[in-house]
Amino acid sequence: MWLNNILETIGNTPLIKLNKITKDIPATVLAKVDYFNPGNSIKDRMALKMVEVAEAEGKLKPGGTIIEGTSGNTGMGLALAACVKGYKCIFVTTDKQSKEKADILKAVGAEVIVCPTNVDPEDPRSYYSVAKRLGKEVPNSYHMNQYDNLANRLAHYESTGPEIWEQTEGKITHLVCTAGTGGTITGTAMFLKEKNPNIQVWAIDVYGSLLTKYFRTGEVDMNEVHPYISEGFGEDFVPENYDMSVIDHFEQVTDKDGAVMARKLAKDEGIFCGYSAGSCIQGLMQLKDRLKKDDVVVCIFHDHGSRYVAKIYNDQWMMERGFLDVKSFKDIVNGRSGAKKLVTVEPQNTVAEAVELMKKYDIEHIPVVNGNGPIGAVSEAGLFLKVFSNPEIKTATVESVMEKPFPVVEFDTPVERLGSLINKENGAVLAKDEKGDYHIVTKYDVIQSLAK
Repeated sequence: MWLNNILETIGNTPLIKLNKITKDIPATVLAKVDYFNPGNSIKDRMALKMVEVAEAEGKLKPGGTIIEGTSGNTGMGLALAACVKGYKCIFVTTDKQSKEKADILKAVGAEVIVCPTNVDPEDPRSYYSVAKRLGKEVPNSYHMNQYDNLANRLAHYESTGPEIWEQTEGKITHLVCTAGTGGTITGTAMFLKEKNPNIQVWAIDVYGSLLTKYFRTGEVDMNEVHPYISEGFGEDFVPENYDMSVIDHFEQVTDKDGAVMARKLAKDEGIFCGYSAGSCIQGLMQLKDRLKKDDVVVCIFHDHGSRYVAKIYNDQWMMERGFLDVKSFKDIVNGRSGAKKLVTVEPQNTVAEAVELMKKYDIEHIPVVNGNGPIGAVSEAGLFLKVFSNPEIKTATVESVMEKPFPVVEFDTPVERLGSLINKENGAVLAKDEKGDYHIVTKYDVIQSLAK
């Protein structure tokens, strides 16, 4: 039996037990993996519900334009609804969001406007303000406003909450969810608390968001707000979708911890998820001492890791922010005892001279250089074969027997990347340090560094 359109695939996402990361937690920990929705995020649920409610109330008319401020996922859900229902879309986002999110929105026909992140919500340049203004200026349009549109939390009251209750057979004791617009955590919690008021609801926030202090004190303190890198949760104001009475605890996590945990989920559990999922599990780990053996914990995994390939799943991006403690070419060089100058030969040197250098310094690979830098290479294995087949070659020039030059990489290239460049035909890689001097790393250097 077929489905009538892509919107009918929204919801009924799987609940998957975590095993490795949570092995030290006495409770059963389950992930509600909502990247199985067609738009690869939980936001498909509320996007469709907001459209349906707007249609029913006459706010969204045939041929109209949907306008929304979005970090990307809500926009994707709205865009899918627009494709099926025949609406146009204009989405306003921030320069903090990953490029993939904007590109995906454009791929499904939306117009995307990028605004600065580090401005107050009331600033006319903020993506909140721009979306609100466009909602007034664009003819036959409707600004969805996911933050204050209560159809957001209604979607989760009607779908996410009931699914979790049914999938756990009513055994859920804890709901853990990152806090952004408030729709997911509030709507889901409202349903679950109606079923069992003893269920604990833990909201995971990021440092730099004001939501945690607001929950604890009722005070909107803008001094709490500062730039953060985490995407999809945390706020610098309190959306109307929140009902703090159904939330029992707020826990903050760092940008680094959330990013590192997302990568760990991918490697250890095979769940390739987004930034907020990593932060959700990190928050749970910070609270694990509160859990007991018979507890059943459900964590909301909002979106898919493909949204973050250029960010948290990119080693360079992670290292630039100090999030990834990986060994690099530079670490190998700096870890060597004493300053070792790179041993090289010139094209006019003889094979015998190259062999003598290998014996003297106990090395297997030597770059061939001229005034412009590396132009080739000689290796112990390669020279052995040539000398063995023709002993007279010892008097030949290096230029006549040299192999192709070793690859040149950046000085901070991760060790894992170096390993993929070194193979049977290529025994080493080169890189320039900050002073412009070349250094060499061989397969033995890589093996030793990984063994430490």
